Amino acid sequence: MNLRPFWVVVHRYAGLAMTVFLVIVGLTGSLLAFYHELDSWLNPAFSAPAGNRPRMGLPSILERVEALAPNARFQSVSLSDDAVEVWVAPKTNPLDGKPYELDFDQLLLNPYNGDELGRRKWGDIGQGLTNLLPFVYRLHYALALGEIGGWILGITALVWTLDSFVGCYLTLPPSRRPAAATPAKPFWPRWAPAWKIKWRGSAYRINFDLHRAGGLWLWLLLLVFAWSSVYMNLSDSVYAPVTRTLVGEYHEPWLDFPDLDKPLENPAIAWRDAYRIANEQMEQAARAHGVSIEKPVSFRYNAEKGFYVYVARSGADIQDKGGDTRLVLDATTGAQKLLLFPSGQYAGNTVSSWLAALHTANVFGMPYRILVCMLGLAIVMLAVTGVVIWLKKRRARLAKAA
Repeated sequence: MNLRPFWVVVHRYAGLAMTVFLVIVGLTGSLLAFYHELDSWLNPAFSAPAGNRPRMGLPSILERVEALAPNARFQSVSLSDDAVEVWVAPKTNPLDGKPYELDFDQLLLNPYNGDELGRRKWGDIGQGLTNLLPFVYRLHYALALGEIGGWILGITALVWTLDSFVGCYLTLPPSRRPAAATPAKPFWPRWAPAWKIKWRGSAYRINFDLHRAGGLWLWLLLLVFAWSSVYMNLSDSVYAPVTRTLVGEYHEPWLDFPDLDKPLENPAIAWRDAYRIANEQMEQAARAHGVSIEKPVSFRYNAEKGFYVYVARSGADIQDKGGDTRLVLDATTGAQKLLLFPSGQYAGNTVSSWLAALHTANVFGMPYRILVCMLGLAIVMLAVTGVVIWLKKRRARLAKAA
């Protein structure tokens, strides 16, 4: 039974359904490969000049936030080379029980003296160029539609992953029985034309070859980006169970621990003590595992689950920048709930760390970042050439029917 016509139809309509979304994520992904550079260029005031001065400690930074934004409560802080990024949420007004009104949710501070560099409502394009790159990020991650957009792109990523295998299968030469007197050609000479572009052919032939050959040459990288998109958008419902089944043990704080009955907005252990305890526990755990801790990266509080997450860069990290060695601390008891190294601990987490680093162009230096930027444009090209192929064949079918 020849199933090839069936898979042609599947590939055709899966591609058409994904076209708009792939164009959006391809274009925005090309920009996000250089997110930090572009955001710094658009907002030079948000970066402090590099220097050899000592940086402020995280507790001092958070005390500075309390002074700068007394009506805001700390949610998370990230330490980078040229700025400290602090995300906040409004406190509750004790007089009326309602949250204070804030026109920002991100503060940027000088890492050397704590001076404010700027503030913005992250991703709100209504604030102008200040938020252009954050808005591009929101488009890329969730079509700037919040949870609904995340689900749409997650389903698109899952279809893209499955359709990658269908597209690869359709490039294979069809199996045909040769005539009795004609010997069968070897497989590779029959498949080799699928890898080539006939630049002297017609416009349609060039378009077709770009779609087929481009998909083949980039197939493995496209699959990585498709599946890592599933990881980022459908982590609990699809990625986690598949990873645990096919790869091995896999843990994430937001998956391993359920939400509390109601958010814990005033934990028994305040952030100052939580940071000190988490820092001590991280150092002890790292020594026990023979891993060096290089520097703190971020610290955040999750009120829905009632825990703090302390993130540091360690010898187990694979990323070029930042880090992903995490310790989860119970905000009520101060007990360590989970310790995660990005590599060498759990197989599922090691694979996930590589997927995240590859997707965010945070590994292999500048050459790979350029490759990721070009890959975004290639995704747009594959989507557009697929639509052109469909239009050409549709016209032929309509003409034949007429």
